[in-house]
Amino acid sequence: MHPHSSSPMADMPDPFGLSAPYPRRYMYNDNDSDNIEPYERRDTYASDSSHNGLNDDRYYDHNGAYDLYGPQDTDSDVDVYGARYTQSVESLGPSRLATSEGAAYADYTGGLAAKEPYPAWSPERHIPLSKEEIEDIFLDLAQKFGFQRDSMRNMFDFLMHLLDSRSSRMSPNQALLTLHADYIGGEHANYRKWYFAAQLDLDDAVGHVQNPGLQRLKSTKRKGPRNANEKSLQTAMERWRQAMNNMSQYDRLRQIALYLLLWGEAAQIRFVPECLCFIFKCADDYYRSPECQSRVDPVPEGLYLRTVIKPLYRFIRDQGYEVVDGRFVRRERDHADIIGYDDVNQLFWYPEGISRIVLVDKTKLIDLPPSHRYTRFERIDWNRVFFKTYYEKRSFGHLLVNFNRIWVIHVSLYWFYTAYNSPKIYQIVKSDNTAVVPQSLSWSVTALGGATATIIMIAATLAEFSYIPLTWNNASHLSRRLVFLLITLALTAGPTFYVAIAEYSSGGNAGSLALILGIVQFFISVVATLLFAIMPSGRMFGDRVAGKSRKYLASQTFTASYPSLHLEARLASIALWLLVFGCKATESYFFLTLSFRDPISVMVGMKIQGCNDKFFGSNLCSNQAAFTLTIMYLMDLVLFFLDTFLWYIIWNSVFSISRSFMLGLSIWTPWKDIYTRLPKRIFSKLLATREMEVKYKPKVLVSQIWNAIIISMYREHLLSIEHVQKLLYHQVDSGQEGKRSLRAPPFFISQAEKGFKGEFFPPGSEAGRRISFFAQSLTTPVPEPLPVDAMPTFTVLTPHYSEKILLSLREIIREEDQNIRVTLLEYLKQLHPVEWDNFVKDTKILAEESALDNGFGTDEKGQSKADDLPLYCVGFKNGAPEYTLRTRIWASLRAQTLYRTVSGMMNYAKAIKLLYRVENPEVVQLFGGNTDRLERELERMSRRKFKFVVSMQRYSKFNKEEHENAEFLLRAYPDLQIAYLEEEPPRKEGADPRLFSVLIDGHSEFIPETGRRKPKFRIELPGNPILGDGKSDNQNHAIIFYRGEYLQLIDANQDNYLEECLKIRNVLGEFEEYSVSAQSPYADYGHKEFKKPPVAIVGAREYIFSESIGILGDIAAGKEQTFGTLSARCWAWIGGKLHYGHPDFLNGVYMNTRGGVSKAQKGLHLNEDIYAGMNAFGRGGRIKHTEYYQCGKGRDLGFGTILNFQTKIGTGMGEQMLSRDYYYLGTQLPIDRFLTFYYGHPGFHINNMLIILAVQCFVITMVFLATLNSSLKICAYSSNGSLLPNMNGCYNLTPVFDWIQRCIISIFLVWMIAFLPLFIQELVERGTMRAIIRLGKQFLSFSPVFEVFSTQIYTHSIISNLTFGGARYIATGRGFATARISFSVLFSRFAGPSIYFGMRTLISLLYVTIAMWTPYLIYFWFSILALCVAPFLFNPHQFSLSDFIIDYREFLRWMSRGNSRSHNNSWIGYCRLSRTMITGYKRKKLGVPSEKLSADVPRAGWRAVIVSEVIFPIVLALLFIIAYMFVKSFPDSTGKLPPSPLIRIAVVALGPIVWNAAILLVIFIISLFLGPMLDPSYPKFGSIMASAAHILGVVGMLGFFEFLWFLESWDTSHAVLGLITVIAIQRAIHKILIAVCLSREFKHDETNRAWWTGRWYGRGLGAHAMSQPAREFIVKIIELSLWSSDLLLGHFLLFMLTPPILVPFVDRIHATLLFWLRPSKQIRPPLYSTKQKKQRRWIIIKYGIVYVIALIIFSALIILREYR
Repeated sequence: MHPHSSSPMADMPDPFGLSAPYPRRYMYNDNDSDNIEPYERRDTYASDSSHNGLNDDRYYDHNGAYDLYGPQDTDSDVDVYGARYTQSVESLGPSRLATSEGAAYADYTGGLAAKEPYPAWSPERHIPLSKEEIEDIFLDLAQKFGFQRDSMRNMFDFLMHLLDSRSSRMSPNQALLTLHADYIGGEHANYRKWYFAAQLDLDDAVGHVQNPGLQRLKSTKRKGPRNANEKSLQTAMERWRQAMNNMSQYDRLRQIALYLLLWGEAAQIRFVPECLCFIFKCADDYYRSPECQSRVDPVPEGLYLRTVIKPLYRFIRDQGYEVVDGRFVRRERDHADIIGYDDVNQLFWYPEGISRIVLVDKTKLIDLPPSHRYTRFERIDWNRVFFKTYYEKRSFGHLLVNFNRIWVIHVSLYWFYTAYNSPKIYQIVKSDNTAVVPQSLSWSVTALGGATATIIMIAATLAEFSYIPLTWNNASHLSRRLVFLLITLALTAGPTFYVAIAEYSSGGNAGSLALILGIVQFFISVVATLLFAIMPSGRMFGDRVAGKSRKYLASQTFTASYPSLHLEARLASIALWLLVFGCKATESYFFLTLSFRDPISVMVGMKIQGCNDKFFGSNLCSNQAAFTLTIMYLMDLVLFFLDTFLWYIIWNSVFSISRSFMLGLSIWTPWKDIYTRLPKRIFSKLLATREMEVKYKPKVLVSQIWNAIIISMYREHLLSIEHVQKLLYHQVDSGQEGKRSLRAPPFFISQAEKGFKGEFFPPGSEAGRRISFFAQSLTTPVPEPLPVDAMPTFTVLTPHYSEKILLSLREIIREEDQNIRVTLLEYLKQLHPVEWDNFVKDTKILAEESALDNGFGTDEKGQSKADDLPLYCVGFKNGAPEYTLRTRIWASLRAQTLYRTVSGMMNYAKAIKLLYRVENPEVVQLFGGNTDRLERELERMSRRKFKFVVSMQRYSKFNKEEHENAEFLLRAYPDLQIAYLEEEPPRKEGADPRLFSVLIDGHSEFIPETGRRKPKFRIELPGNPILGDGKSDNQNHAIIFYRGEYLQLIDANQDNYLEECLKIRNVLGEFEEYSVSAQSPYADYGHKEFKKPPVAIVGAREYIFSESIGILGDIAAGKEQTFGTLSARCWAWIGGKLHYGHPDFLNGVYMNTRGGVSKAQKGLHLNEDIYAGMNAFGRGGRIKHTEYYQCGKGRDLGFGTILNFQTKIGTGMGEQMLSRDYYYLGTQLPIDRFLTFYYGHPGFHINNMLIILAVQCFVITMVFLATLNSSLKICAYSSNGSLLPNMNGCYNLTPVFDWIQRCIISIFLVWMIAFLPLFIQELVERGTMRAIIRLGKQFLSFSPVFEVFSTQIYTHSIISNLTFGGARYIATGRGFATARISFSVLFSRFAGPSIYFGMRTLISLLYVTIAMWTPYLIYFWFSILALCVAPFLFNPHQFSLSDFIIDYREFLRWMSRGNSRSHNNSWIGYCRLSRTMITGYKRKKLGVPSEKLSADVPRAGWRAVIVSEVIFPIVLALLFIIAYMFVKSFPDSTGKLPPSPLIRIAVVALGPIVWNAAILLVIFIISLFLGPMLDPSYPKFGSIMASAAHILGVVGMLGFFEFLWFLESWDTSHAVLGLITVIAIQRAIHKILIAVCLSREFKHDETNRAWWTGRWYGRGLGAHAMSQPAREFIVKIIELSLWSSDLLLGHFLLFMLTPPILVPFVDRIHATLLFWLRPSKQIRPPLYSTKQKKQRRWIIIKYGIVYVIALIIFSALIILREYR
């Protein structure tokens, strides 16, 4: 029995007082006969009004009609409900609620486990409540609230596992207390924090005296002194603590149980944790009310799901989806219009939000007494309650708001530096032509840096106004800030006007007042700049972060409770940023600003003489120098941003490396020590030696661990038997009679650095790498382990969608298609030759054994040798499944498969068994020689401490092969649990189908009728759980099946190793929950043991096991190494690690009470995992990083898949910029931690954007300088600095050219610094030689080309995401990239993101090279070419001649397909798809809503489009027009001015467009009259019309260019500049036409075919048939220009790729560079049949000739011009 105590609420009747001794009245006691289902009485639920309790007015005001759903849902008839739930694994036998373990395992665990599934919670340990009493609490709650029976059983098992896990290392009383403190009442419990943040203490205190609803409409700000307000909060918290302290253990358990039951069925509502808190509060109040206690009859099962969860779920679902023709279709809404999870959640943060909750009859929920609220949940009208609390609008304004301090620091500093160094701009020219720069003006102009800072802040504040709804308390502090900023602006900018007027009017003698004003203004500016740079904007004028006012409490609690750093780390953090900005400020001043001083001084006053223009006279051209200087200023500013990142990378690497030395992790710790001390370290660090009585020698214990590791490697075929012998501990005779002793392996003894690897491990092998990491990692300090039976329980959770489970035989030994050239098995054998040999030897032994068993012997040696051939080829001689399966497993363990992940993670079970056996020799003795019983005991322990759940969302929809593979997994690992979704058709027509979360494992028996396994738990969901991008929803539906205290989240492409799994107890020790004080968490708040912020996430290292697979695998691995290890180490130390990479461990209770392990709004939370980190961090959880533990991880291996991955990361980053999480971090973090966050996460991507911007600025600057250089006389100097003769009227531009060279160097450095971290990481972990070799290999294989290209891909994906949206989960490829991709596919994939940009820049660069050559440009040529050719350079076998010509044929066909009949792979389709980002699709006429099309992309908003698609192209075009007109404004050799350049450029630019329009009109008329007659009988009619138009279009384009060339009288540089200008103008026109003139697109391409065939009827266009021809006319004009330019561009690229083809053996060399395989192991040429060979030969001859002709024409057009 447990002591009764009074309930914490004194004014409530005590439900647990003597009046209600035990709520067992509704229970079934143990003597009930077993075969009666306790839930038999369900039939009475069906009769609505017969039952007195159910018709009670207090509960339902339906006049007896019990229709809980409202009319829209007819799914859940109660009787069927009853029948459905009885089919679970366990009948409620004697223990009534047999646990999942007990019954499932009872039959084979010898009865032991069946009696005691939770050994630590057993009666002999003085438990506060017995298992049966806990069971009763669950049954009671289920009947009071109508929870599902399976959910109740699941949560009971969940809670018992938690109690078992905790009480195995503390007393059961303490276990229950701390658990209650974690879930409900402790200092760090989310529920307690929410209770005070939402000011419910006031609600509960007000009680029923006054009407509470009116009291609390405003966030209370009590009158009276401020401290009264604080005091009231303090006393309320003290009251809370006492209530919690006085609670009985029974009540505590009941509260936890209620919370878990609510959580267990909450489905999507688990993503909104404070909403869940509110539901719990209402449910708890209701439970304690007299009407609940006096209720006798149970309510229907599933009531909670129907009345509470389903309405909320529906609201959330309907925000994103609508029903069209009975199917759910994504609504065309962007995030700013969707009320997402975060908006729903934030309603519950504030009392004003909760007071918005109204019922259907318009009464407010809070006007009801607390105990009545829960019963009214079904009557709440949720649609009227929620609203947006933050607008995620697509705009670049987010960069301004979130990162305003970055802009302030850089732009202001740049202004201070540059303004001081540009005195020529504001000098005063006196009447006698002498120039002076008054001091006052110098001070004052420099001081405007403060004004720029203020302007940035004002802009950020105005942008913030548009992202925040102006309700509650937001608007007040923003308006206050705006007023203050305007005053600051007046102070920092105003004096300049006075000083300037005074100085200019007095000719520079304004006196001392101006000087004093200037100096004061300067110091005010410096203070303002420092304030804005350091102070988070959320803390200015109304401190949202640390303010004492209660109105900010919620925002502080949930977004700004950052865990504090201990002193050493905080100092390191500040030191890092002082060093970075110190170095940056110094270097930028001397390298960027001072070097810019001379170019400024020569260019400021430069007026160009002797130029003229028909329209503008000399106004434009004389100011060319000023235009150039303006662009140069911009360029310098961009470089100013870039070098900060450069210093950050340098210092971050330095700090990280010094940190690794502090931890003792480096190759430079002497080798000898690492290995010779390894046995001692295994004993002291991995074994829980403190608890053991050491009866055995340490050597004996260590030998068991070491031998197990070596044997596990042997089993994985990493080691051959000879190597194993040298590595094992052996028993040897010790010489004394009969005694044996252990001999340590020579490996530990003979540890000289040289040559040991070859002796013990195959050279370069995986085994060597693993052992050396294991040995190295144990040199670092690790938390001490607990004994196995005291360690906490943990779960590994893996989401699985459609990743390969196990490779099939066909996939391994057959080529998928002609382009691959190698079977997967062949490729794997080349990558892992040693492991294949070991595997074959092993197989031979097996085969011989089975042959001997069957009575066959081998006759002759020779014969068996020949027999072995198939073994070496495919690994089996006989096709029996057991042999082929071995090969399949061998291959699957080396590819990225789920089988590899499962077998890797199941090493935890092996590790736990091993440690338990080694540390408890008495257990081994107890079972004597009975190995079966011993094995069962070990199994029991590993099953109790470790669970593995794979969330196979699609399991019930698997095809036959996938099903067999999943079954194979379950048979191989019976303890593996699979959670999946099961769908049932709706009960009534027109209703939604019902979905269930189901759990099975390898012990689940089969149901004979269906052949499926019988579920352990089957829990109904409110609807389809996959509302987001899939992964987070998949994790969320399975999260209720995790067990224990910690979760490890693993992806389906990871791996783990036995020796790493042995460290699990140390890793879990990082959560700092091993040593628990005996103090009650409620005895005294602020007790130091409960004061520390909890650890939410413990990060771990990843080893990329695909690093050896060629250059791209290596680059991907290097990225991960630096991001996941080098940077994470430093970030975790200084409190900036947010991201959980995937081997990370999560604190289950902490994360799940705060919204789960990831966020799930579709699109917005694309990179779902980083949000979990930001969420935990903002709510006060610490995030750590462990150095000594690592998991394997696969990465993408092909060029396309790596870039898909980068696109996903880039678009995901774009979405993060929009998210409120970034807003809170960016505006609330203190400066040093803000900088760590910025440069660690978004800064990397913004830096990429700035690099590309720098390139663009640079090229435009160069073009302008080249126009000056080619048109003017430049001063030349002799070596001693005097002017050369004949230099009258020359222009001094030499300083400018010097400056350009310095700029090129700094851009080059910014590019190259990307390789530094990887080099340093390799240097420290693997030694100097390995580092140099690895970097050398990367450079030889063109990795810089890849870096340049990926920078552009990142930039493009972020910019297009911030403009158009369209982020979606891209399944990254997990295969091996050996297939050749055709030219047209690569072209269509990369033209938009990179090739077009590269080509435009290339032409500009060509002009610069012709007009002002400098050797420094070579670097730029290299970079820009990389943007154009990278996709082809990394394409396997790109340079094989035959494939190249076949590619050319495919390219021509791709360009011309799709005009007479629709074709899914054609240029026209590609063109339409890229256009729809802007136009959007017509919604009225829905085709099949296909996920894969970009049909999900909503039409971009006009604000976003107008900048990127209209303004930007026009500005570029204008710049180039100015440059062109300048070149043409000088008289020619005869002294005549050329005719107006403006008219010339207009004719050449608009000519092709007019020409195209004319052709199209003619063709339209022809097809309109002839088409309807000819098209039915000549299906090619459309194609003929189209090809005629297209050919004429190309001729027109070339013709106009030749015309320009002719007009320029064959001057190459002028013609190229003209071409640049024409391209810019045409691009601007096309973009404007698309953005402004086009209506939405049809999803089909009927209009395109209608245009060419003239048949507009019968195409499903309806009324649009009249309006479409006009729209299609505009479209066709654009398409014809684009088609011509794409055809020319494609040819251009092919010509660029031609020279390498002529090099002998180029294909071999190229493949060696790509795959890092020796030519001897090269992938063989593809095999073709005779017919195919003939066909190919004919194609190659035919198209080869066409290609050569094209090449000749191209050359002729160029050469002819040269000769004219």
